[in-house]
Amino acid sequence: MQVRKKEGETIGSLLYRFSKKIQQSGILKEAKKRRFYGRNVNKAKRKLAAIYRSDKNKEVEKSRKLGLADKYKKPMRPRF
Repeated sequence: MQVRKKEGETIGSLLYRFSKKIQQSGILKEAKKRRFYGRNVNKAKRKLAAIYRSDKNKEVEKSRKLGLADKYKKPMRPRF
């Protein structure tokens, strides 16, 4: 992708035009999509994982309602 500087154009406006062209072309979106490699998992495994997550969330919610949520609380970070 190339953008040529126009006569009397500031660096800021040149960068603005360049970033607009990149966004419109979809290059940035494609690069972000390919940033991490996701391994291929078959449909059955994905469904099982979704069911497991759902059951786990229900269990956590139930324990919160019963007041047993200490087990699932995240430890507090110290503030500096």
